Amino acid sequence: MINWRKSSHSGGGGSGGQECVEVARISRMVGMRDSQASAVGHLSLDSGSFAALVSALKRDKVTP
Repeated sequence: MINWRKSSHSGGGGSGGQECVEVARISRMVGMRDSQASAVGHLSLDSGSFAALVSALKRDKVTP
């Protein structure tokens, strides 16, 4: 069974707690999914790529 976790920072602002991303360790990968659409599936990244994504998000360096 996969143990999905939500960030304690999810759902801030006027969203009423509805904007949540969940993460889980899946073998050697890190899985990410939308908590409101978990049946859709998840995106998996290796731990290095996940760390780089989190770092870029913290620096506000991610563009759509």
